[in-house]
Amino acid sequence: MHEIPIDLLIIGAGPAGLAAAIGAAEAGVKEILLLDRQDEPGGILQQCIHNGFGLKYFKEELTGPEYAQRFIDQLDVYPQINIKTESMVTKITPDRKVYALNGRSKLNCYQAKAIILAMGCRERPRGAINIPGSRPSGIYTAGTVQHLMNIYGLSPGKEAIILGSGDIGLIMARRLTLEGIKVKAVLERLPYSTGLNRNIVQCLEDFKIPLYLSHTIIEIIGKKRITGVQIAPVTTDLQPVYNKAFLLPCDTLILSVGLIPENELSLMAGVKLDPNTCGPLVNSFYETSVPGIFACGNVAHVHDLVDDVSIESKVAGQAAAAYIQGDKFSSSFFKVNLGRNIRSVIPQYVATNQPTTLYIRTHFPEKGVSLKIGKNRIQQRVVTPGETIRYTLSPEKLKEFTNSITVSLEEETKID
Repeated sequence: MHEIPIDLLIIGAGPAGLAAAIGAAEAGVKEILLLDRQDEPGGILQQCIHNGFGLKYFKEELTGPEYAQRFIDQLDVYPQINIKTESMVTKITPDRKVYALNGRSKLNCYQAKAIILAMGCRERPRGAINIPGSRPSGIYTAGTVQHLMNIYGLSPGKEAIILGSGDIGLIMARRLTLEGIKVKAVLERLPYSTGLNRNIVQCLEDFKIPLYLSHTIIEIIGKKRITGVQIAPVTTDLQPVYNKAFLLPCDTLILSVGLIPENELSLMAGVKLDPNTCGPLVNSFYETSVPGIFACGNVAHVHDLVDDVSIESKVAGQAAAAYIQGDKFSSSFFKVNLGRNIRSVIPQYVATNQPTTLYIRTHFPEKGVSLKIGKNRIQQRVVTPGETIRYTLSPEKLKEFTNSITVSLEEETKID
């Protein structure tokens, strides 16, 4: 098969891929190709018609499509950026060969000087959480319902229950209510919500939608169409208390039970994954364990703000440009170790001479703790698993470390 040479190939034309392409173009890459399986660029943002995007990056409040369009409009300034939609990447090799099938052409093989992985993430379906019961219609993931309602104008039902209090589930509770659908409850098996606090207030409390913490579904009821669910509280080790179960009638069940980075292609290319994020191990330049292959956006770790996706993806685009142009990255890195109440940190390897922003997630919520990174302690009034903690390590701060960096939360209310 004839190989088509390309400077930079980006897989995914959502918010991460678009920002990475613009970052690379600004850094001087002469030929950039984005491949996306959808029929238009913008990714998941095109179905996120609610506002709240862009406050950090653009300093104004935008809807998802408006945010995506800001980047799409910039493509006119950079003729070296080409997008091929309806293109499915089927294979990547460690030596940066990319095989892609387009509905309007044959299978193509691209030989890239650098690759950026920006495939995003997918939702966990019912099969991933093994809810007992029958298999009637009326069961959807939150993103599927969002797509049906916001893109096609279809209503999923009349009475809904949402399992999972992630941001997508919270936002869909409000969206369903605004369309006249009764949201009878949002259920969360953990003793705290996994979404942003602002979404809990704006999407549940403002509409008086009940949130059942430490509850889960133990059975789905219905034949052709779901007619209800059996709900039970859970113990501290998340085991259902069956003798306290109760029935909630509904004709729609919406699952918002977590997101998984799309890393099948990453594994195919030999990229090492972090078991904590399920995304690639990356360094300060968002380069993976395979030289010349970079990863950014939700394929690297699931974000709570798309603004952070844009910021880190531009860094990845600029780094890919430097790689193509033959610039040498730092040859030494500090490994990031996870301390008390730290679930994940991105990047996992910090360049010893490069300012790097750490994106930190916690295991459980706490109040009055301090983020400890080396000699630095930063008081945190409240930390929750649904909100990212950001901390930038400057070259000056990096001088105090020798072999590794440990990030932890300390149980104290005062900064030393």
